[in-house]
Amino acid sequence: MATASSPRPPPSASSPTDSTGPHRDTKTSAQALYFLNLRILLLLIAFRILNALCLSTFFQPDEFFQSLEPAWQIVWGPDSGAWITWEWRHQLRSSIPPFLFAAVYAVVRLLVSIWPPLSPSTVADLFIAAPKTLQAVIAAGGDYYTWKLAGRLYGEQSDAAWATLILTVLSPWQWFCSTRTLSNCLEATLTVMAWYWWPWAGSRGLQGQQGNHYSDGESFPERRGAAEDVRWGPAEWILLRKSLLFAALAGVLRPTNVLIWICLGGFALARATRAQRVRLLLEAFVCGCTVMGISVLLDRRYYGSWTLPPLKFLYFNIAQSLAVFYGRNDWHYYLSQGYPLLLTTALPFTLWGLYQALIPSGPCHGLIRRQLAIVCLFLPGVLSLISHKEVRFIYPLLPALHVLTAPPLLEAFRPAITNAAGAGVPRRLILLFLLLVNLSIALYTTLSHASGPLAVLSYLREQHLVHRQSFLGSSVMIPTEDPKRSMTVGFLMPCHSTPWRSHLVFPSIHAWALSCEPPVGLNVTRKAAYLDEADQFYDNPSHFLQHQMVGGLRYIPRRPSYLSSTHLRPVRPSTSAQDESLALRPHKWPDYLVFFAQLESTLHSALRSSSYGECWRTWNTAWHDDWRRRGDIVVWCLDPDAQQVWRNQNRKKASERRDRQFDRIIDSIKKQATAKGWRMGKQPSYLWRHWPFASASPRWSSSWLSNRIKRNTILEIFRTPPWPWSPTKVKKTSPRKPSSERDLWS
Repeated sequence: MATASSPRPPPSASSPTDSTGPHRDTKTSAQALYFLNLRILLLLIAFRILNALCLSTFFQPDEFFQSLEPAWQIVWGPDSGAWITWEWRHQLRSSIPPFLFAAVYAVVRLLVSIWPPLSPSTVADLFIAAPKTLQAVIAAGGDYYTWKLAGRLYGEQSDAAWATLILTVLSPWQWFCSTRTLSNCLEATLTVMAWYWWPWAGSRGLQGQQGNHYSDGESFPERRGAAEDVRWGPAEWILLRKSLLFAALAGVLRPTNVLIWICLGGFALARATRAQRVRLLLEAFVCGCTVMGISVLLDRRYYGSWTLPPLKFLYFNIAQSLAVFYGRNDWHYYLSQGYPLLLTTALPFTLWGLYQALIPSGPCHGLIRRQLAIVCLFLPGVLSLISHKEVRFIYPLLPALHVLTAPPLLEAFRPAITNAAGAGVPRRLILLFLLLVNLSIALYTTLSHASGPLAVLSYLREQHLVHRQSFLGSSVMIPTEDPKRSMTVGFLMPCHSTPWRSHLVFPSIHAWALSCEPPVGLNVTRKAAYLDEADQFYDNPSHFLQHQMVGGLRYIPRRPSYLSSTHLRPVRPSTSAQDESLALRPHKWPDYLVFFAQLESTLHSALRSSSYGECWRTWNTAWHDDWRRRGDIVVWCLDPDAQQVWRNQNRKKASERRDRQFDRIIDSIKKQATAKGWRMGKQPSYLWRHWPFASASPRWSSSWLSNRIKRNTILEIFRTPPWPWSPTKVKKTSPRKPSSERDLWS
């Protein structure tokens, strides 16, 4: 028993007087971490949705033809006009992305049907924005798990984890690509989620790490030595199952993703005992079969027969080498172009981060970082053996590259941020310059570069609604209706240069485009001589128009189809290319012709006697690596009213430009006259009274000027006034009153 003189010990966290203290602190800390993670995730979702809705440029046709077009067909049926490419007819693609976006289309369709009446343009905008919004949420998930993966390596709330998040958010490639409906974008998100759940046995990350936890408080099991690596607990097997499910799904979407897991699985097998190797392989087999079974059922539902798209994908692209049909690249493509495009200004820091991760003596060495670095070199190395290469094939590596880039970036710029002395100013300026470069690249690629393909489809939708309203009044078609009148469009462009039904939306817009079917089933000799429809057109455009258009160049319609009184039920042109024979079917002359400006002189010569005329034009890009896609996107039409409206708009714009140019000239002369007058000691007001235009309005209009005076009168005015600053000597005469305005212009 304690006496009165004995000191009472201070209450501690474990004291019986406050037994709930440590539990309360732990619970409070877990709640704070949970709400922080939730806020970060919501902010990322909001940011990526804004990113997706502002994205107005064209990147790859697969963004639309490998996801949105099949999804549109699932919802609206085979007669919806969706363009189904050859990969789907030969069952090379997994149906998981189409079903994913089809669910979004179905939800929007239901909302439109039960919502108060919306305008057709609003309905079209909803159908275009819906898949973008879903992909934005997926992209935000990828950003979030990239941050969480960095937190696992470097510690929750560490500077390196926050630097990784900043790298991801400010990455120009992420701005440009992450919110596109490409299967590679979904693959990248699934890959980084699988990395986050993967039981990285044998590493605690950087020194000084205080522990790693999931957002829900579940701890990562860690191992300090090789002797303990083989003793995986139940928690590690649970993590492994989660990781393998996401990895299997990524592998079903893109079979090349399996290379990542072959590499990581090899590391895991090398560090496991014999019994654990058997169990690891069994877990991989069970998880893979589960995902593959679900995929097979979906493919059976979509294709109507049992099939395995991953196997057919490998057969067509490797055994038959059909990927070469879409281009060849140098062996060093991923090193010289792939990584620079993915990383932009972060590339030097990434290279240093790879070096630190691969060299055991590096200051930031860890097993997780070394394995990620090896994967980042192994996948491009294997893919370099394939002739056809694209940057998006190594896109799933970008989260790992950002994780490896964070420590070198902190080493370079932490002193400039934390040090208030003037010694950090040069590094701050370099950091600011890098941020501005990233922001400039991101804005240019997402808002400007190759913006014409999406803009021209917006114009076609607007024109369609104008024509429908002129005939049907307020009863404008929505996508569920069977149209009685239509508008036809022909795209004289390289194949898949624009989106299709997912952006045309309205089924009464009937369109055709040049196809590019690969030489499936041909021998080597016939493959070498094979030319698709687009190649045939660009080889000799005039010959193609003469022989592959209905009526040739002699029988071109004089009026658009929607103005013809006999055009009540148009014949649906070949839009989806359901069979290969459609490539040989002649095209009908459309109401609207769409092409790149480099083809303009050729079409002027071929169609000079037709009724086609320019009715719209939009800027596309300042440069392009494909000579066929250079210049503006031009639209010609048969409608004389549309042509006249476009001419009037051009005249108005030209007049406004002349007015602004003339106003700048007048302002410049006034400023020069004022400056000369001050140097000569004369008041500007006196000087301006001698200026012939002084009595007129200070802002002149060139159109008004052209109606009042002749060209020779203008020249005479500029020659005759007695300029006060004239270098020639003028004989002094008796002063006279200033001439009136009528005298000046007579």
